[in-house]
Amino acid sequence: MSEKRDYYEVLGVDRGADERTLKQAFRKLAQQYHPDVNSDAEAESTFKEINEAYQVLNDPQKRAVYDRFGHSGLGGSGGFSDFGQGFGDLGSIFEEFFGGFGGMGRTSRRAPRRGADLRVDITLSFEDAAFGTEKEIEVPRMEECESCGGSGAEPGTTPERCPTCGGSGEVQRRQQSPLFGTIVTAAACPRCNGEGEVIATVCNVCRGRKRTRVTRKIKVNVPAGVDEGTRIRLAGEGEAGSLGGPRGNLYVLIGVQDHPVFARDEFDLHMELPLSVAQATLGASVDIPTLEGESFVLDIPAGTQTGRRFHKAGLGIPRLQRSGRGDLIVTVRLLTPTDLTEEQEMLFRQLAESLGEEVHEPRRGFFDRILRPD
Repeated sequence: MSEKRDYYEVLGVDRGADERTLKQAFRKLAQQYHPDVNSDAEAESTFKEINEAYQVLNDPQKRAVYDRFGHSGLGGSGGFSDFGQGFGDLGSIFEEFFGGFGGMGRTSRRAPRRGADLRVDITLSFEDAAFGTEKEIEVPRMEECESCGGSGAEPGTTPERCPTCGGSGEVQRRQQSPLFGTIVTAAACPRCNGEGEVIATVCNVCRGRKRTRVTRKIKVNVPAGVDEGTRIRLAGEGEAGSLGGPRGNLYVLIGVQDHPVFARDEFDLHMELPLSVAQATLGASVDIPTLEGESFVLDIPAGTQTGRRFHKAGLGIPRLQRSGRGDLIVTVRLLTPTDLTEEQEMLFRQLAESLGEEVHEPRRGFFDRILRPD
């Protein structure tokens, strides 16, 4: 088990903090980490830690013991074995501290809840990502049952108020704790599972679940300039909410296929242009392809070296949600000729000699020497 954190550190207050400062810090943190409003996996344990720290520091006697002896003075576990057991599902509200603050507690179980977000991955061609496109995708999602209108009850019947919780969706329990006095805890009503209503005759389609899974075809307008990892949000296209809450969102994650000629760097396009030694030395006019499938003529000046770059403005990728386009950058790569004929090799040697360059005879192996014709 990990070592317990200092209670003052948990609440983010100084050791001399007064009662008002403690209460303000506690309320702020509790509203942030209460499981009813925070779905993070660590929220529940953090909320327990915050409550534990506040219960000790807000009690003058316990605080004095803690300041002198630390956690060990409170029985090693902070003196909260009873508290941990009586806290229930963390939907509980301490009557003397909260008074139902922030909309949590009794009203939160019947409050409208937003539907879950969904994600769909699609892969685009290089050109579609550059110039934009429209895609139709299939999205399986939970929607309000059309048969019962989301009531969960068979058409012609209606749900009834839960007699156990009176429609609040929760039941309360009072406990006497030697540390805290009266503690009021609240948990989901076991009869209606926190819904506040019971269904005598369930809908034959959704079986009382109020929602059914359907697959919808949705058109996605992909703007020009998207790239690998771009996320498009479609508001209200996620899961249906509950208790009248809004739908979630649908997020479309973009993947992009590679291109056989071009590579992308943000909004610039890069391509390599292979040139022969003769073209680079004497100069040439070369046809350069564009992403649109057309071409233009690029004049290569004499004496061009490998690695030289040529920029063509406005032939790159359209800038996402902005005007203009990036550049097309052409990088020269010299091709060294191979498999020369004897005549071609002789011409290269003559050229090298005329340039004052020293060249070597190719080394011959043992078998080349013994098998060389006279």
